[in-house]
Amino acid sequence: MELSFWGVRGCIAAPGPEFVRYGGNTNCVTVRAGDDLAIFDAGTGIIQLGRSLMGEGFGKGQGKASLFLTHAHWDHIQGFPFFGPVFVPGNQITIYGSCSSPEMLEGIFEGQMNPHFMPVQSLRNLGASIDFCALEPDEERRVGALRVRGRFNLHGRVSAFAFRVEHGEGDALRSLVYAPDAEYPQGAPPEALLELYAGADVLIHDSTYSPEDYEARVGRGYSSIAHAARAAALAGVGKLALFHYDQDYTDDQLDALAARGRELLDGEAGGTKVELVAAREGLTLTI
Repeated sequence: MELSFWGVRGCIAAPGPEFVRYGGNTNCVTVRAGDDLAIFDAGTGIIQLGRSLMGEGFGKGQGKASLFLTHAHWDHIQGFPFFGPVFVPGNQITIYGSCSSPEMLEGIFEGQMNPHFMPVQSLRNLGASIDFCALEPDEERRVGALRVRGRFNLHGRVSAFAFRVEHGEGDALRSLVYAPDAEYPQGAPPEALLELYAGADVLIHDSTYSPEDYEARVGRGYSSIAHAARAAALAGVGKLALFHYDQDYTDDQLDALAARGRELLDGEAGGTKVELVAAREGLTLTI
């Protein structure tokens, strides 16, 4: 599997010269296995992804992709109306989300295309074929050879899906978990989430705040790097990828956050065995 980061910020995009090395776009990650493509979240990072895909079959109306949404806050959907492949007839996009019905999920996307907000005005004006599918916890969906399932994480007053992706079998089995927008009131993931995270080759985890900044923001639905480190150590993952950074943290502050994350991880039982990487736009990992 090939894991790529197209947007790593949370809440709102962060443009400016102090946000260049890590990037300022909001949530978007892709997982590929050959021609199989799974996209996770459609923040502003999906726009750059779209530009890249247009150089492939998507530019000729021959593309097929699945988009999995953790939830529908702005920083997870706002790039979709500017995602180039949706304007090309022949492309096929399937959107999965934790709504009560496909119609509800479609209504969320249609709502942000309202003419008060968007000149395209309607999903009906897009060229690609777009299907909507409601997801239940632990319901497995296949994207070619990729297997995807999710469970709910607490995210403030609402919840957000965390997704596990697997590829291969036996000794060739590879896995990753995508878990942004997570808060653990007890300080660590509940057992159901640890089961989802367990043994993943890579855990992409919400790392919005430093421990000190988190104390003033309890209840907003995000984690500190201390929570991310504890989740990674308890789940026995191979690598922790810090993700979903606060929009105000500069590149230099994120360097310091990553170094602090390493210290916190080393202080957890089993944490020294876990590698750490600070996600940034343009980073690709082979799993």
